[in-house]
Amino acid sequence: MRTTIRICRNCRVPVFAALLLIGAALAAPDYGADAPAAGDARELFNGKDLSGWDGDEQVWSVQDGVITGHTSAERPIKHNTFLIWKGGTLGDFELHAMFKITGGNSGIQYRSKDLGDHIVSGYQADIVDGDPDKYSGILYEERGRGILAERGQKIAIDEAGKKNAVGSLGDSAAIAKAVKKGDWNEYVITARGNHIAQTINGTPTIELTDDQAAKAAREGILALQVHMGPPMTVQFKEIRLRELKGESKPPAP
Repeated sequence: MRTTIRICRNCRVPVFAALLLIGAALAAPDYGADAPAAGDARELFNGKDLSGWDGDEQVWSVQDGVITGHTSAERPIKHNTFLIWKGGTLGDFELHAMFKITGGNSGIQYRSKDLGDHIVSGYQADIVDGDPDKYSGILYEERGRGILAERGQKIAIDEAGKKNAVGSLGDSAAIAKAVKKGDWNEYVITARGNHIAQTINGTPTIELTDDQAAKAAREGILALQVHMGPPMTVQFKEIRLRELKGESKPPAP
């Protein structure tokens, strides 16, 4: 980096201060387009193998550098099965993940429970290859309360478990157009305290404020789903986690 600094004779900046400015300018790294990203996001998948993850080896593998969940007519599964991240639990976080699906149903589990035998319960950011697609982007609770927020809804669940619509993010069918069929899509899931938000390709799909004391989850595991049923393939890559400890509180519903 070339730095040119002119010192005016009539300026009131002391010479010593000017020299400090020159030194700082010369020492500053010139990152340009390669500037490091802010935050402390970490990659959860190494792009090579399933190190740090645990799942049914008949279903989950790494193909062409991406996590791949696959079932076939010859090898159906008897229940929904999950690839579980073994790196700890998620509390307040922001998760970015790229996904692509062909056939069937999948999802990203978070703040969830490991029930053994690669079975998981809890919050799920839903992924579906359907026509029409009624479910991609919704918030579902696996082995729990079912659909918590339809696509386009802002929902608040009170302490007694009553679900109330408190706002709208737009028309469900219009939001569904953000999902690219047969191509890569980006899911972003943000959870702070009792507040959860999901987006696909930058388009908000749901928001939930969950105050049901007996069932709302504040922390839990991360997992990826392959759903029982027709043959399907789902793939994931660029899975990045940023913990939000001590950061700003969620917006009011």
